[in-house]
Amino acid sequence: MSEQAFSPLERAAVYRAIAERRDMRHFSGGKVAPELLARVLEAAHQAPSVGLMQPWRFIRITSPALREAIHGLVEEERVRTAEALGERSDEFMQLKVEGIRDCAELLVVALMEGREAHVFGRRTLPEMDLASLACAIQNLWLAARAEGLGMGWVSLFEPLALANLLAMPTGSKPLAVLCLGPVTEFYEAPMLVQQGWAVPRPLSELLFENQWGTP
Repeated sequence: MSEQAFSPLERAAVYRAIAERRDMRHFSGGKVAPELLARVLEAAHQAPSVGLMQPWRFIRITSPALREAIHGLVEEERVRTAEALGERSDEFMQLKVEGIRDCAELLVVALMEGREAHVFGRRTLPEMDLASLACAIQNLWLAARAEGLGMGWVSLFEPLALANLLAMPTGSKPLAVLCLGPVTEFYEAPMLVQQGWAVPRPLSELLFENQWGTP
């Protein structure tokens, strides 16, 4: 064990937050105290980012009209996604895919404009800005779970329509609508597993040695 390791209880808490994190769709209303919201957002802001570019931008939605408009955009894409799924269309339409109207806090997370100016770590992999933003969202997710808050990542929307709705600058791009707030309980397993939509694959099938496909 490294001398830099956390204590056994601290390590257990980290692994518990990872194991019990869930993509939540069912919320119980309520509120998130300002100091708690600030704390989990600061956790997000502490995420690693390529070249320290910190490409994430968070927009807190406090307007009921805007919340409803975002719900409308998600509903439009939900129908389009169902059509694209073909034979699984009806099954998909039975799934609850968002909690926009029910969650205590609604956040939109976007990539900043002017990302082309950041070359460090992105010359051959420009998508590292997206990877960095995903790290921030994961930090937020884990911090929220540790605080007893549910969070759900909604990606069913047309990015340009959402960007226009929120008066975002040219070159920026929304990538997540985050539902955050109290929940009655956390799912025992990922909701899509509970609903029979998908079956997770074990790590042993996804871990290779030296060459692709070599277990």
